[in-house]
Amino acid sequence: MKQLITSFVVGVIFALGLGVSGMTQADKVIGFLNIAGDWDFSLALVMGGAMAVHIVTYRLITKRKSPILAERFGIPTRTDIDPRLIGGSALFGIGWAIGGYCPGPGLVSLPAGSGHALAFVGALIVGMQAFHVVDVARNHKKATAAAAK
Repeated sequence: MKQLITSFVVGVIFALGLGVSGMTQADKVIGFLNIAGDWDFSLALVMGGAMAVHIVTYRLITKRKSPILAERFGIPTRTDIDPRLIGGSALFGIGWAIGGYCPGPGLVSLPAGSGHALAFVGALIVGMQAFHVVDVARNHKKATAAAAK
């Protein structure tokens, strides 16, 4: 239960940070991506600040034997670059550029009643479901082929 409450509190703090920094405004993100026009560098400052905090705290936290609210760290071990990673990254970037949101700011923007945020989150949900259907079918096909050998 502590882990759930902590996750909720951290999520609220993250949402407040997105709101205070203006990152819930799609125009800010699109302005950042428009390097040939009237470029808005504020997103670069927000990302730079987040990266600086992460670099310092990650090194401190991972020196511990285990996290405070879990038995072990959930640090990914894969380092390979495969077509799935490239495709997912490309789709994420395209969606970010078209919608002006990534998932966090899109969800945080929903309560404001923005039609753009609603459309983005709707497309996000449809895309996640489509991926799930394709992934399950692909894994089933692989399992069937392996069993036939």
